[in-house]
Amino acid sequence: MRDESHADGQHLTRRDCLRLAALAGLGLALPSWLPAPEPAPAAPQPRAKRLIWLYMAGGMSHIDTFDPKPGRPEAGPLGAIPTAVDGVRIGESLPLIAKRLDRAALVRSLTSNQGAHEQGEYLMRTGYQARGTIQHPCLPSWISAVGGRAGTLPAAVVINPGSRHPGAGFLAGVHAPVPIGDPAKGLAHSRRPATVSAERYRRRLDLLAAQDQAFLAIHPDRAVQAYTDLHREAVALMDSPDLAAFDLTQEPAAARDRYGEHAFAQGCCLARRLVENGVRAVEVTLGGWDTHDDHFDRFAVNARILDGAVAALLDDLSERGLLADTLVVVASEFGRTPVINGNEGRDHHPKAFSALLAGAGIRPGAVHGATDERGMAVAADPVRPADLMATIATALGLDPAHPAKTPDGRPITMTDKGKPIADLLVG
Repeated sequence: MRDESHADGQHLTRRDCLRLAALAGLGLALPSWLPAPEPAPAAPQPRAKRLIWLYMAGGMSHIDTFDPKPGRPEAGPLGAIPTAVDGVRIGESLPLIAKRLDRAALVRSLTSNQGAHEQGEYLMRTGYQARGTIQHPCLPSWISAVGGRAGTLPAAVVINPGSRHPGAGFLAGVHAPVPIGDPAKGLAHSRRPATVSAERYRRRLDLLAAQDQAFLAIHPDRAVQAYTDLHREAVALMDSPDLAAFDLTQEPAAARDRYGEHAFAQGCCLARRLVENGVRAVEVTLGGWDTHDDHFDRFAVNARILDGAVAALLDDLSERGLLADTLVVVASEFGRTPVINGNEGRDHHPKAFSALLAGAGIRPGAVHGATDERGMAVAADPVRPADLMATIATALGLDPAHPAKTPDGRPITMTDKGKPIADLLVG
């Protein structure tokens, strides 16, 4: 059910107040441009307060991970193994995830018409096809805009985001996820240089603030204000003890080692550390899935990294009591062809692919949708990337149908008519 109320209402009704109180209990607050929605009586009860989005850049093979086809020629040399969920099998390269699948749900019927990396990544991260007239926000930016931040920490962080990340889109620049290139190095350039005294540093900041205000008075532009806000918040974080949340060296060696040495694995460890300290959304990217040639050897390397890191993340979150209100998602822009090409590779395949969701708000052990016997096409319950994004948003207590206004006043919703997958959500 969609609420069609307008985003420009200025008066709070009794229903509005109740809705605000409910969201406040989840650690979320509605900004001025997002009106309180009509409550949907049958809507699932959201439990997630934070998101860890693990993005598999390049197109992860669904047949070799979450939708195996054992015994078929399309499977190649890889088999399938049983999981902690009776009757559900996944690829043999993910034995640690298999043992923890009772904490997760699978979507086996994702489908898209975007078979190029740039367009596919944009669609998966924003819920919209790329358009020349507008830049849509990524989901972490929406979460920042709706939920705000905890103390001086940013609401959203992306680790190893790559060059094609959409960022905050048309939302204010303060909602852009903070990028981390190397999790071992944390937040770069976040300390005052030792050669600059505290007094001199403060004078410089005061001078810059005066210049910013003078420029903003002459050019009262949204982008200028966004830059000023970004700088102010960056300075506040530099002077805050919250900055330690980005420092992986403060983690015990054993805690870091359980994830693995790869940068993605350490990024997962940092993601846990960040959400534990109040960051609401963290995206971690693992590239290298674009296996047009030598697929099985290259896939095996990435599968080991993914399997160990996801297993460690789920265990770590669970042991700390965080999995009960943290949603973990593993997804990619498309799958790979069931047919193995002449270079022992798999090519781009947006017609059918898979995702995993675990933790808060998700019905554990659920499997949604199916592909045909070859893994070539969706055979039941198709899911668009916009629907997956709407499902994630709903699990987080957000309404994907409510609009924000672009700088030119156009109302744009969180997804392009995305519908939550009801049977995956805890009621």
